[in-house]
Amino acid sequence: MQADVLPLRLAEPDLPPKPTDTPLTVDAKRLAAMLDIGLRTVRTHDAAGKLPKPVKVGGRVLWILDEIREWLAAGAPDRATWERIRAARR
Repeated sequence: MQADVLPLRLAEPDLPPKPTDTPLTVDAKRLAAMLDIGLRTVRTHDAAGKLPKPVKVGGRVLWILDEIREWLAAGAPDRATWERIRAARR
């Protein structure tokens, strides 16, 4: 590299990730990928109460990522059982 030419991008120091780097919610498509199941299966499980209750934001159906991780760690119980577990923790 020539001495009078700057690199296009300077190396950045190791910084903690920005809050926007990690999503807080996932949609049904991303949830399906996380759980290694099909999108239709996510919809079916949601309707049957086998997934944590999603939140609706501007018409979109989303699941809170941290809750999905906790739900999986608890053994993926049905929605009613999961709600009782969460209520007991509060």
